[in-house]
Amino acid sequence: MKKGMAADVTDAERAEQGMTVRREVLGDDHVDRAVAGTTPFTAPFQDLITRYAWGEIWSRPGLSRAERSIVTVTALAVLRQEEELAMHLKAALRNGLTAQQLQEVLLQVAVYAGAPAGNRAFANAQRVLAAQEPAAPA
Repeated sequence: MKKGMAADVTDAERAEQGMTVRREVLGDDHVDRAVAGTTPFTAPFQDLITRYAWGEIWSRPGLSRAERSIVTVTALAVLRQEEELAMHLKAALRNGLTAQQLQEVLLQVAVYAGAPAGNRAFANAQRVLAAQEPAAPA
């Protein structure tokens, strides 16, 4: 399956592409936890996000993954979606963004979405970045 899949792909092909992209962006550990926690009630939602968020939108050729991460981090920070923001801050690092680039994104958020949204996003990013740093020797 190629990036920017045609409209005539099957749902199964879109789900397969979506799972590949989801794993590349979020990491196997995160996706394995999400899949393991799937219940009959949440299965349709997991299918929806895998096929459409990851298999359709994140697979499009129009933006790089780093650019998609910038858009996603911005939207989640503005909406104050703390848990999803932390996940996508990690994904942004996986997609090649630097801490300095994330800082710039969050400064932009603070100016356009307000200091409270920026403040919360910076606190969230600080926790994510601290967790990414190798532990100091004992």
